[in-house]
Amino acid sequence: MDIYEEIVQLRRQGRRAALATIISVRGSIPSFQSAKMLVRDDGSIVGTIGGGCVEAEVWQAAREVMEQERPRTLTFNLNQDPKYDTGLVCGGTLEIYIEPVLPVPHLCIFGAGHVSINLYTAARLAGFDVSVIDDRESYANRERFPEARDIYADDFEKVCAALAPTESDFIVIATRGHRDDMRVLRWALETPVRYLGMIGSERKWLKICEAFEREGIAPEKLQRVHSPVGLEIGAQTPEEIAVSIVAEMIAVRRRAETGVQRKRVERKTVTS
Repeated sequence: MDIYEEIVQLRRQGRRAALATIISVRGSIPSFQSAKMLVRDDGSIVGTIGGGCVEAEVWQAAREVMEQERPRTLTFNLNQDPKYDTGLVCGGTLEIYIEPVLPVPHLCIFGAGHVSINLYTAARLAGFDVSVIDDRESYANRERFPEARDIYADDFEKVCAALAPTESDFIVIATRGHRDDMRVLRWALETPVRYLGMIGSERKWLKICEAFEREGIAPEKLQRVHSPVGLEIGAQTPEEIAVSIVAEMIAVRRRAETGVQRKRVERKTVTS
């Protein structure tokens, strides 16, 4: 199996992996410089960097690299550490670079109005694949969203039933009506998506929380929703709102969530 082809397939499937490459060799080792091993998110591997204890440690580090989404370099001195003594004539030093292999972030926008078309543009510039869902063909079409991954022009609940978001996906709810927002949100709360945002005021969010809690939806589920959506930058126009939303998604994607966490604390204080 070709490692590079497998990486492409994993990314298309929305899965994670980590690629380990021997980048430096001094002396004798049980492999060669540039040897590669791919560790998939289920723990399975493709390729080898020589086997033994070194490979076992790299496998564990690869799992951490996937989780933290940050690369790492490991150095192994086979001369001085007895745990690497396998009886083979190997006594060199090697460095292994482990890098995360991450899926292309995928954003599903529910609603295809003014904010959504600007959100689509800004998100694509930031490296997101974008799908657009609306129940109006006059809004959800290739003319308005020419480079969207998918476009759905159908009833929201029908489309939701056909989707299977992963933990790498992002969702923003921006339909034209309160009722549709709630229908989509009710479904989205049960998905494992990485980011779930909904357009609306603080007052609207409080009313939705009250309605959902009356339905028996646990408050903890609602805590994961970013609403009002976007970072607090004083945005007013559709273009500015789109920028604030994409900025918040980037913060979540890159695990640089100081501003996001501050907003959540402030919202929790208001609602408690």
